[in-house]
Amino acid sequence: MGTTVSDDVQKITFHNHRPLLSHFYVGPFLFLYTLWAAFAFQTEHSIEVISIALAACGILHVLCGLFCVWSVEWKTLCMYSTIPDALNATLAKVVPTKNNGSTVLCPINKRSKSDGSEELWIDFQQTKYHCLDGKFFHPVPFPVNSPLQDYIGTKGLGSDQIKEAETTWGSNEMRIVLPTFQELFVERATAPFFVFQVFCVGLWCLDEYWYYSLFTLGMLAMFEATVVKQQMKSMSEIKKMTQEPYIMNVYRNKRWEKVKSNQLYPGDLVSLTRRSETVPADLLLLHGQCVVDESMLTGESVPLMKEAVVSEDGSCCYQGNLDLDAHSRLHVVFGGTKVIQHTAATNKQFLKSPDGGSLAYVLRTGFNTAQGKLLRTIMYSVQRVTANNFETFMFILFLLQFAIAASAYVWIEGSKDPDRNRYKLFLECTLILTSVVPPELPIELSLAVNSSLLSLIKMGIYCTEPFRIPFAGKVHVCCFDKTGTLTSDKLELTGVCGLSDKSDLMQINEVPIETCQVLATCHSLMHVEDKLIGDPIEKATLSVLPWTLTKGDVVMCRSLKQSLKIQKRFHFNSTLKRMSVIVSKQDAAYNCEYFIMTKGAPEVIRNMLKEVPVNYDSTHKQYTLQGGRVIALARKSLGKEVTVRDVLREEAENDLEFCGFVVFSTPLKKESKSAVAMLKESSHYVVMITGDSPLTACYVANQLRITKKILILTDHEDGWRWETPDGAVTFPLHQEDKSYSLCLTGPGMNFCVNTPATKKRSLFDEIVTRVLVFARVTPKQKEEVITTLKSQGLVTVMCGDGTNDVGALKHADVGVAIISNAPEVRPEKKVLQEKQSMKTTIMQQLAQAKGDRKSSVLERQKMLEEKLKELQAEEDTLVKLGDASIASPFTSKYSSVKCICNIIRQGRCTLVTTLQMFKILALNALIIAYCQSALYLDGVKFSDGQATLQGLLLAGCFLFISRSKPLDKLSKARPHANIFNTYTILTVVLQFCVHLYTIIRLVDKCHELEPRRPSIDLEAEFAPSLLNSIVYIVSVTLQLNTFVINYRGHPYMESLRENKPLCYSSVFTATFMAILTFGIAPEINKEFSLLVLPDPIQNEVFIALLLDSVLTFLIDRVLLFICGDAKLKPLY
Repeated sequence: MGTTVSDDVQKITFHNHRPLLSHFYVGPFLFLYTLWAAFAFQTEHSIEVISIALAACGILHVLCGLFCVWSVEWKTLCMYSTIPDALNATLAKVVPTKNNGSTVLCPINKRSKSDGSEELWIDFQQTKYHCLDGKFFHPVPFPVNSPLQDYIGTKGLGSDQIKEAETTWGSNEMRIVLPTFQELFVERATAPFFVFQVFCVGLWCLDEYWYYSLFTLGMLAMFEATVVKQQMKSMSEIKKMTQEPYIMNVYRNKRWEKVKSNQLYPGDLVSLTRRSETVPADLLLLHGQCVVDESMLTGESVPLMKEAVVSEDGSCCYQGNLDLDAHSRLHVVFGGTKVIQHTAATNKQFLKSPDGGSLAYVLRTGFNTAQGKLLRTIMYSVQRVTANNFETFMFILFLLQFAIAASAYVWIEGSKDPDRNRYKLFLECTLILTSVVPPELPIELSLAVNSSLLSLIKMGIYCTEPFRIPFAGKVHVCCFDKTGTLTSDKLELTGVCGLSDKSDLMQINEVPIETCQVLATCHSLMHVEDKLIGDPIEKATLSVLPWTLTKGDVVMCRSLKQSLKIQKRFHFNSTLKRMSVIVSKQDAAYNCEYFIMTKGAPEVIRNMLKEVPVNYDSTHKQYTLQGGRVIALARKSLGKEVTVRDVLREEAENDLEFCGFVVFSTPLKKESKSAVAMLKESSHYVVMITGDSPLTACYVANQLRITKKILILTDHEDGWRWETPDGAVTFPLHQEDKSYSLCLTGPGMNFCVNTPATKKRSLFDEIVTRVLVFARVTPKQKEEVITTLKSQGLVTVMCGDGTNDVGALKHADVGVAIISNAPEVRPEKKVLQEKQSMKTTIMQQLAQAKGDRKSSVLERQKMLEEKLKELQAEEDTLVKLGDASIASPFTSKYSSVKCICNIIRQGRCTLVTTLQMFKILALNALIIAYCQSALYLDGVKFSDGQATLQGLLLAGCFLFISRSKPLDKLSKARPHANIFNTYTILTVVLQFCVHLYTIIRLVDKCHELEPRRPSIDLEAEFAPSLLNSIVYIVSVTLQLNTFVINYRGHPYMESLRENKPLCYSSVFTATFMAILTFGIAPEINKEFSLLVLPDPIQNEVFIALLLDSVLTFLIDRVLLFICGDAKLKPLY
């Protein structure tokens, strides 16, 4: 047995084939058939008993074989032996981690190496795992954590290395082989539910229900065919994410070669240039710069600058090994992204590419790249879209108890008659047992989720893990990032403060030149195609300054005739909470003086200042209390004799001169307040988790009504204590007022995590449910907040962007990534049509202009192309179907947090639909079980036409239930999380008791008019009778009753009256049953083999069914009032 170190694989065991006779479905059954033969030929049992025994053996044999298809664990037990090591094994059973696909048996591949040793490997979910010691498999390692000097000193791959790389990693391809319709249909047709229903169809055929059997089989086959078609469409959409290979410049064998992108291997040196195709592999940038668009992977539409790990003078930016977590955001160009601008290195000593591209080192290829991981998430995260399988199994077991009791009753009572056909008796008992699993069950469970999935797509929400949709209906806590999620990322610069004894805001034109220089240079903005791109806050800042950024990273002020050149950037780091740049200023004598410009969180910059102003703390607190986003500015002269490459960040960022606080206003998004209010009113807790300052976060939380009174855990000289944002009220650490909500900062959270409250729980575990605002927390701490809430039994939703919040989004039960710069709401249809019309007109004008070479026409052509690019850019900010985010299971195409309300609405609708389906199916199954057991012995049996009509009417009702739409507003009431609750169990049992009484009473009434026959021939051909007619009408009406009474509707989804198809089909069925009851159209009764009921019993049947409906309605509604909705779990 072995285990892997992969996050995708839980364990691996090793196996060999056993001889055919020792297979569990061969040897034991040969012995069993031998026993049957001895039983058949050496005893005097009837042919019926012998046939039943053979049928039982055959069914058991087929089931044993099918279980090998359904369960890899069973197949392994039946067919293979287990051995301790891989050296002598031929197969490996790979068990993936939860929600990461299903267990599979992989053949162990073997290859003799040049040194005489043997290499073993398996391929699982498009990933290669190799075994070095014969016991443990590991994913084939890629060169992603080597010393940085190894990457810098590489000379590319040689011929021998290329062959070794091809053997080790294979080609750089993401092959998605689309299965045929036939293959997928066979896969679904051998699924347990489908096989079971085919078995039931066979039993009905034996009982001479030909039309009904063919109708049911046709319905199942059509549904499965539809699902297969949808599955093939989805897989073709996934395949579109891959691209055809293209030619690249690759440095091999000490020369540049033209190589196809699918022939790249880790260790290759490639030239990276701007092109329309996406990057084919994960690359480490060695020389030059790139601007990349990562929206396809993260949903973040703001292009990112990637810098080389080697500075222009040839020195390495870092010491030690490559750390992907720390270095990837700045230095790694991921596969699946697009390069929209590149700059080659200027140092002549560096390796130059023939196309002038940036030099990059191939780190990972194929399905191991960032894009490959996204594809694997979509393909293997879940195998089938269903509801909770465990609940379904328990539900069937619950119903099976009634079926066993009914079946036992029929067998015992039927066996008392020695002349009764045992074969027919056994067949009927089997039919009763199978009746507890209705043919509609697998269809309805899939339709409930698929219907919500399609609705979400229409709302611009793409889901890669559909099994999470029902979780959205169970959510307790909704967690939100602040900046870009609840508040707009298009911040407005309000002013600068802190430069005098007064705390008044100064306008930009009033601030000192030193402050302007920090604002104008300390940023990560860049020019792409004559457009300034980068962080919206930095763009907003530069737009109000009299400074201009040129393409060469030179910042110029025309009014002062000054220019500063950005020489080096220390990029923003969410852990350090600051960024810095080194700039040079040239005087009239062409001598350069160097400065470091720094900006960051006030509490971080405070510790770096040479002299802290007296009003430093009070000033920035004043504006953060007012909801402003406050950033501290500082600078320092480094002198003239400075070697920029030797300047270390830790040494430069100290003894700084304070240059003021820049204050930004943080307006809420239009729909944030209404969305948060809707969530709170609908029994959800709302929590904010942000990297912003605690005072700003508390102000925004108060604006959104997330909190009213709040305490912040603050560190003082005498220890930690709770205090209000203005510091007016304080409490000791363990004696806070319970009427206040709590706010934790990153340092405060670390303190609580490391402070024990009990033997097994930390202080953080004790108070986490009372904390409604987490501020100044790192991405890792966001993840820890989510996992801690989940560990306390709370279902969580996390909403944030696809970059800093990835960990939290992945760990939440429902993670939703939104695109920060996308429109907040879906454009109106009219606007979309106007844009499409404008685009078409521009393209037509362009086509006409291309034939004319006059200068005026060429200028107009250029203008039209610019306009077309703008329209195209608006479309490109949106996540297209097939371009899901790797950040989370859900991706919203729009930046409004209203998407959370939409997901929860669909989740509740799916959950309620599933629960009411279980109720309806349970009641119908119990009614059918009784009709097929107790009444069967009285000679009650439906004709083939009657059974077919019943199936048609009920199938329509089920279909229309699954299409129910959620209400626009979330209700305060919460649905139950599962079917095993007091309300569901009581309403099913009590309603069935009423239905049972109604059937028994009407059957007794029927016997008064038509006495029981002394002997009943169950094998006789069907003939209409009064008893059959009454039971059929009652049975169908009661089943219709279960639909109408148990349809939930408000407050989660549209009511019965609003669900027009279901309402009309119910009215039609009820009217049709009334026509049959009163014999209004005798020819219809005759067509369906029903007698016209005598006048005395017509009214009796009608009144009994009416009273049944009223009573079951009252029972359900009273129970619904008492215990029909779940209560929100109190947090403390």
